[in-house]
Amino acid sequence: MLDTVFRAPRVITTVGESARSIGIRDGRIVAIEPLDAPLEAAEVIELGDDVVLMPGLVDTHVHINEPGRTEWEGFATATRAAAAGGVTTVIDMPLNSIPATTTVQALEIKRKAADGAVFVDTGFWGGAVPGNLEQLRPLHDAGVFGFKCFLLHSGVDEFLPLSSHELEQYLFRLHDFGALMIVHAENSEAIDRAPAPEGDRYRRFLASRPRGAENVAIAEVIEAARYTGARVHILHLSSSDALPMLASAKRDGVLITVETCPHYLSFTSEAIPDGATQFKCCPPIRESTNREQLWQGLGDGVIDCVVTDHSPSTPELKRFDIGDFGVAWGGISSLQLGLRAVWSQARTHGYTLADVAEWMSARTARLAGLSRKGRIALGYDADLCLFAPDEAAVVSASDLEHKHPITPYDGMALAGVVRETWLGGARIDLGAAPRGRLLRRGDV
Repeated sequence: MLDTVFRAPRVITTVGESARSIGIRDGRIVAIEPLDAPLEAAEVIELGDDVVLMPGLVDTHVHINEPGRTEWEGFATATRAAAAGGVTTVIDMPLNSIPATTTVQALEIKRKAADGAVFVDTGFWGGAVPGNLEQLRPLHDAGVFGFKCFLLHSGVDEFLPLSSHELEQYLFRLHDFGALMIVHAENSEAIDRAPAPEGDRYRRFLASRPRGAENVAIAEVIEAARYTGARVHILHLSSSDALPMLASAKRDGVLITVETCPHYLSFTSEAIPDGATQFKCCPPIRESTNREQLWQGLGDGVIDCVVTDHSPSTPELKRFDIGDFGVAWGGISSLQLGLRAVWSQARTHGYTLADVAEWMSARTARLAGLSRKGRIALGYDADLCLFAPDEAAVVSASDLEHKHPITPYDGMALAGVVRETWLGGARIDLGAAPRGRLLRRGDV
C-alpha cells in the first residue's frame, strides 16, 4: 500500500510530458507507471488535463536576510512565498544577513534563526570574503553548498569583494576539496568610470552599469577557473555579450555554469518608467534585443538555469518618495512569481513546461548537488508542484506572501497558476506549522 498516488494525464518526468501514475511512500517517489496501472494507496488523487504535475522548483538564489535585516524579509515569509510559487527548496545567500555567513559560527546562528520557521527545505551558501580563507573548509564541512564572492562592493560593508589575486587564491583552496564558487561578476573599475546613476531616469541608471562591466568580470572568472581548475558559477547573467565567451569556455572544458533570472527574461529597459525603482537590480535589466539573446542562450544551453535572485528590502529603502535610482536599494522581489513569469515568456518563445522544469528544477538541483531533488524520478523526494499552465491571473503585490508588497510584476497578467505545492509527499499548508527541513550539503 502506497501513501499517495497521483493519476495525472500530464506529468513532467525525465523523458518529457506524458500520462502517468506516480506512487509515493515515506516522502519518496517509488512508482512511475502507466496512467491506468493498478496502484493502491491511502489517498488517490485524480488530476484533470488542465493541471501539470511538475517537480517542485529548486531556487538556489534567494536572499532571506535573517537574522540582522529581518525587517527586509525572514525565513517564515520568504519560504511561505516560495511554497505559494511552487518552490520546494531554496538555498539562502550569505548576505544580507548579519552576521554574514562567512564563519561556522555565523552559519549556526543562521540555522538557529531558521529552525522551525521554514515552509520548504532550506540550505545555505557560505561567503568568500577577504580574510576568511581559513574558514572555507570548516564551512564546507559544516554543510554549506558552496561559496559566494563579489568582484565589486556588494552594497553592504560586512561582505567585501575579493581582488583578482584573492579570487585565484580562494579558487585554488576550493579546488582542493571540490567546492563550488558562485560569483557576482561585475568589474568595479568599469563601473567607477561609468556615469553616476543619480536621478529618476532609468536610462541613466542603465548607463551606470554597462555591459562591459559584466563582460570584463566574466572573462576574469573564466581565466581564473581555467588556471585553477576550480568549479565556478556565474550569477544573474544580464549581458548577452558574454554568451560567446561562456560558450567557448565550456567547449574548452572550463568548469563553469551560468544562471539568469526571470526579470532579465521578462522585462526590457525601454519599458521601465522613470522613477520605478522596484525594477532596480544589479546587474540591471537591459534592452529588448539583449533579452531575446538571453533567451537564445538559454535555448542553446550556454545558460544553464533560471533562479529568482529574490532580494527584497523595506519600502523606505526603495525610495519611492523620490524615485532616485542612485540611492534606492537594488533588488527584485519575485520568489512567488518566478515560475509564472518564466512560463509566460517561455511559451511565447516556443519552449515547453518540460524545458522550464529542466531550467528551474533539475539543473538548479544539480548545481547545488541535491541528488534527490528537481525531478519526478524513482527514489527522488516527492516534492511536487501542481501547475495549471493555461490559466492566467493578474499579480497583486498585496496578495503575495513575502514580507513587503513590492514587486515589478505588480499589475501584470501572468500565465499559469500554482494550485498546490507538495513537500516530501504531503501538501504544504500555509495555515499549519512549517515543516521544511534545514539541509546540509550531502544530506540529499
